[in-house]
Amino acid sequence: MKQIFLFVLAFTFAATTHAQERAVVSTEQAPKAIGPYSQAVVVSNMVFVSGQLGTDPATGQFVPGGIAEQTTRVLDNLNAVLEAAGCTLEHVASCTVYLKDLNDFAAMNTVYAKYFPKDPPSRATVQVARLPRDGMVEISCIAVKP
Repeated sequence: MKQIFLFVLAFTFAATTHAQERAVVSTEQAPKAIGPYSQAVVVSNMVFVSGQLGTDPATGQFVPGGIAEQTTRVLDNLNAVLEAAGCTLEHVASCTVYLKDLNDFAAMNTVYAKYFPKDPPSRATVQVARLPRDGMVEISCIAVKP
């Protein structure tokens, strides 16, 4: 009997999950995707934002400067995508930060802290061998819509 109950429970969960709408988010206020992916996808009240680089949406080029300037642009890009999805950085539950050089961690953190001054989201930060277009930092996030 327990096995039947678990099967019914799993089937009900799967059916409910598949019934949820999936909406793609796109905005001109953030750089266009440079590959076959969406800027963000909304499922139920969850917003999954693809990794953003430090590129200016108007030019498609990296902003001038170093890690601080690229981190600022990355977070502005994330915020633009989140706003297009109906939320803000305050709704972010989790971020993943990809750094070209972990020696930039402190400088990235200084900028990051300005964007999440109160109750920051959970986060993982990793050094990677290389980022798209040879960026210095990329950040993705998951937010919960209000």
